[in-house]
Amino acid sequence: MRLIAALPRLILCLLLLIALPHAPAVAQTSDQPEGTIAVEGDATADAAIANRIRAILRELEGFEKVGVSVSSGIVTLRGTTLDAASGERLSELAGRVEGVVAIRNEVRESTDVSERLNPAVDRFRDRMEQAVAFLPLALVALGVFALIVVAGLALARLRNPWERLAPNAFIADIYRQIIRLAFIIAALVVALDILGATALLSGILGAAGIVGLAIGFAVRDTVENFIASVMLSIRQPFRPNDTVEIDGDTGKVIRLTSRATILLSYDGNHVRIPNSTVFKSRIINYSRNAERRFTFTLSVASDADLARARDLALEVLNDLHFVLPSPEAAAWVEEVADHWINMQFAGWINQETTDLAAARGEAIRLTLSAFDAAGLTAPPPAYRLITQSESSGTAQRDSPHAPTESANPAPVQTVEAQADRELTRIVAQERAELPREDLLSVDAAEE
Repeated sequence: MRLIAALPRLILCLLLLIALPHAPAVAQTSDQPEGTIAVEGDATADAAIANRIRAILRELEGFEKVGVSVSSGIVTLRGTTLDAASGERLSELAGRVEGVVAIRNEVRESTDVSERLNPAVDRFRDRMEQAVAFLPLALVALGVFALIVVAGLALARLRNPWERLAPNAFIADIYRQIIRLAFIIAALVVALDILGATALLSGILGAAGIVGLAIGFAVRDTVENFIASVMLSIRQPFRPNDTVEIDGDTGKVIRLTSRATILLSYDGNHVRIPNSTVFKSRIINYSRNAERRFTFTLSVASDADLARARDLALEVLNDLHFVLPSPEAAAWVEEVADHWINMQFAGWINQETTDLAAARGEAIRLTLSAFDAAGLTAPPPAYRLITQSESSGTAQRDSPHAPTESANPAPVQTVEAQADRELTRIVAQERAELPREDLLSVDAAEE
């Protein structure tokens, strides 16, 4: 009977034994000390722990108003600190003392205005004292920096050797800018080395690189134009007063500046073309060779003698005093149309003494007059309506190609390059006004 009465108690004990290993452990905070707890403790050990913690806090700044009490190895911290981080450090410091079982941290952050401001005032006073003590060394570093920079500026101002080494004044100015920048960087490195702050230089250069990269992306068109100006001033694909065609604009070159190429058009207008456009465009230089060819097209009748037309045109061209004998004049069939045949004619002139447009006009006039006299000119297309009554008869037609009796053409007009000389005079006058603004050189090597 007793065994039956004790059976429920035995079952309850078994259930407790089974459930006990799976019971959750009490979580420990990370700021509490770990390890075994001694079975015995005394007041002497507690006093020793409290005195040790107080001695540590006296050596540290900011814990003057923190009180410490220890009972059975449990440390209780009360009081205020200037910031919350200092209060959290107390638990770490107390946990490292031998014999501490647990820590009760009741320290709060101080809200007293005077206590919060006094450390800031002390720090400001200390920094001012450090600055005053550091002032002589800073003055020495500043003096060395100024001395190196002044030496670099004086070296960059010299005319030689920069103008002797550079192909033009623009490149010489670039050399001077490089010298100034190099001396400024050298002065900065030396000054920071005197101050013992060379590690600051890498940060300055890194920040300057990032800022320079951002500025480069923002003004990439300006940078591209500047690089094109440097390349054009070195290569010089044209000379002053050359007749060139750039990006569809034709005129005489006045000057090449650091930003644009300035042309004087045959209408007397200034044309400013950005150097980036000039550098990337197709440039036609008509002045590089004195000989220049002119061409024109005339139409002859579809049943005309082409060989006779060619010989007649060549005879006219070779008789012109402004047409050069070498290279020889030429004539060829260009196109066969419905009612006529187009022939192409070409002659060469010396463009330094002969105006191209005037020479071409005179050649067209005289050749056309010779064709008219020989009956070779193509008639305009004509259409005739034939009625029913006329269809049975024979229509009499006159030959449309019969030679015409025309008066002798006027003699050859003057074809001197008078307009070209006037433009050359205007270009020389404008170049004389601002000689330092020009990056071109007459004596530069041809590209």
